Amino acid sequence: MKYLRLLQILVATMLAVGGVGNALAQSGTGASAISCGSPTQTSGGTANGLISADTLTTDGTRIFANNTAFKVAVTTNAPSADTVIWSVADANGAIKTQGSFAVKSGVQTSTMSCTSTWSGYGAITATLQSNGGTLPNMGTRPMGIATFGVSPNLSSALGTVTYAHQDQHRFGMQGFNGNIAALHALGISWTIDDREVSAMEPNGPNTYTPSVSDLDPFYKSNPDQMRIVRLDGLPAWDSKTGQFNDSFYAPSNMAEFQDFMGRVGTDTSLIRAANYPNQQNNYYQVTWEPSNGWADSAANFVAMYKAAYQGLHSTDPNAIVMGPANPFPANCTTACSTGYLQTYGALGLWNYIDAVATHGYWNAGTYPAHPPELQDSDPDPANQANALDNQLIQLRAMMQAGKPNMKLFATEAGTSYDPGVNYGPTSPSQNQLFAQAAVGVRSHIIMIGGGAQVSTLFYGADYPGETGYGTFFDLNDAQGAYGASNLSPKPEALAFAAMTQVLDGTNTLGRVTGTPAGTFAYAFQQLGNGKVVTALWTHSNAQWPASGGLYSQTYSSSYSLQVDTAGASGNVTEIDGYGNVSTLPYTNGQVTLTLTEVPQYIVSNNATVAKANATVPVGYTGQ
Repeated sequence: MKYLRLLQILVATMLAVGGVGNALAQSGTGASAISCGSPTQTSGGTANGLISADTLTTDGTRIFANNTAFKVAVTTNAPSADTVIWSVADANGAIKTQGSFAVKSGVQTSTMSCTSTWSGYGAITATLQSNGGTLPNMGTRPMGIATFGVSPNLSSALGTVTYAHQDQHRFGMQGFNGNIAALHALGISWTIDDREVSAMEPNGPNTYTPSVSDLDPFYKSNPDQMRIVRLDGLPAWDSKTGQFNDSFYAPSNMAEFQDFMGRVGTDTSLIRAANYPNQQNNYYQVTWEPSNGWADSAANFVAMYKAAYQGLHSTDPNAIVMGPANPFPANCTTACSTGYLQTYGALGLWNYIDAVATHGYWNAGTYPAHPPELQDSDPDPANQANALDNQLIQLRAMMQAGKPNMKLFATEAGTSYDPGVNYGPTSPSQNQLFAQAAVGVRSHIIMIGGGAQVSTLFYGADYPGETGYGTFFDLNDAQGAYGASNLSPKPEALAFAAMTQVLDGTNTLGRVTGTPAGTFAYAFQQLGNGKVVTALWTHSNAQWPASGGLYSQTYSSSYSLQVDTAGASGNVTEIDGYGNVSTLPYTNGQVTLTLTEVPQYIVSNNATVAKANATVPVGYTGQ
C-alpha cells in the first residue's frame, strides 16, 4: 500500500540523517507551513492497536481555519519505551511537516498543538520506531492515515462580494442536511428540502396544511441555507401501483395533486417571506431522474407537470418550477435531460417549466477513470459529444430553442471511486483520492462555466451501496451510513472548499477561446463588475488510464493566459486547487502558467480583456 511505503521511506530517511529526537516535533528541511509544538503527554487514553492518531474537533468535520491552533493527539500502546515517527502529507503525497517524540510503554496520549498557514488536505502517518504499527482502518477510511483539513482564507485575494439577492449563490450540497458545520466548511448555500406528497400526505389526501412554521428547525437556525423544494414521490394511496413510487407514474388523483401543489406554494411563500427576505424566487424540482423508471404515458408526464406548475403558480408568484433532472445533461434520448426536453417539450412541457434542472453525470460508474473531458480528444464525434463540456453546450442550445434564457440548476453531480474499488483496510489509495478530487472539482467548474446558475455537490459522507461518492470518510461505519457525523475529510472536500470560495459570488463569462487541445479554462467575474477569476487545468488521456492504473500526479503543461492588454505588465494572484495564494508577474498582457490535472485559479482585473476572450454560454444571462 502506498501509505505504508511512504511511511517506510520517511522513517529510513529520518534515521539516516539523525532526525529522531527525544520529545520534539521536528519539521523537515526548510521552513514548514505547518508548525507543531512539543507534545503534552498523559497516561491513558483509548488505545486502538499499537498507535492511533486524531485531530481533535468539536464539530465532527476535522477541518480547521487557516492559521488557527488545532490539536493532534497520538495514542500509543507500546510494549516498551519507544519513539513515534510522524508526518503530514498533502493531497499529492508531498510531506508538509514531520517529526518524532519519545513515548513510554503502555497506553499514553501525546497531544501536539499545531497551526498551519498552508491550506488543504492533510494525511497524518505515524509509527513506532522499534515496535512498528500503523494507524488503524476506521470506517471507510483506510489504515495508515488520519486525515484533516485546513480551509483557505481568501479574503485578501478576492475581497468582499456583495449579493443583490441571496439566490445569486452558486453551490449546493446533498448529504449534509442538518450538518451546518460541514456545509459552512464546504461553502454551501443550497440544500434540498422535501415537500413530496409522500412526505407531507403519507396516509391520505387533504391532510397537509401549509404553515409558516412548517420548516425544519435547521433552516430556521441557518437562514444562509436556501431550499430547493423537492416534489417527487407518491405514497401508496396516490399511486397507480398501489405502493410508493418515485413519480414514475402520474398521480392517481391529479386534481388533489394540483391542489396539494397549491398548498406547497402557499407554504413556501410564507417561509420565504419570514426566513429569506433577500431571496428572489422559490425553486421547485418536480421529478428526480424519471428516466430511471418512468412507466406512464408521455401525455401523463406532461399532465403531471401541468398540475404541479398550475398549482404552484396559483399561490406562489415567485415560483420557479424545474425539471426533468435526469442523470445526464445531454447526448441521449432517454436518460438525458435534453432528450426529455425534446420528447416532452414537443407535447407542451415547455409551458410548464420555468427553468431546467439536470444532474451532471457524464459516464456513470466509471469515474474518476473517465473524467468529464476524456472524450473531448476522441476522434469519434459521437464520443466527443458525450464529454461534459459538450453536453452542456447541447443542453443550453435545447433550452434556448424551447424557452430562451432559462435558468439551469444542476441539482446533483458526484464522483465515485473507480469500479472495483471498495472500502477496506487498504482502499482507497492515495492516488484514487487524488483523482477523485481532481475530477470532482473539474466537473462542477464545467457545470457553472457551461451555463448552470447552481451546481450541487454529491455527496456528504460515504454511504452504503455506491462506493466512494462521499467527500468525507465515515469513521464509524465500515460501508458508510446515511447521516454520518463522525467525519474525516478526503482531498475532494478541501478542493471543494477552495472552489466555492473562489467561484461563489461570480457571473460566468464562459469558456476561454483559443486554448490548445487538453487545456481547459473558464472565466468568471465577481458580482458588481468585480475581479475576474479564471479556472484552468490540463488533461491528458495518456496520463489518465481509463482501463486502470495510476493517474499521473505530476503531468503538467504550459499555457499563457491573456489577463491584460498587449504591452501591459503587472501581477496577478494565483490560487492553487486547495486555496494557497501566490503572486505571478505578467508581461505584454500575458501570464505564463504551469497547469496540472488539479484546477488553479487566476485573479485579475481587466474584465474587458476577459470578456473578449471568452464565450458566454447560450442563454445564460447571469445570476
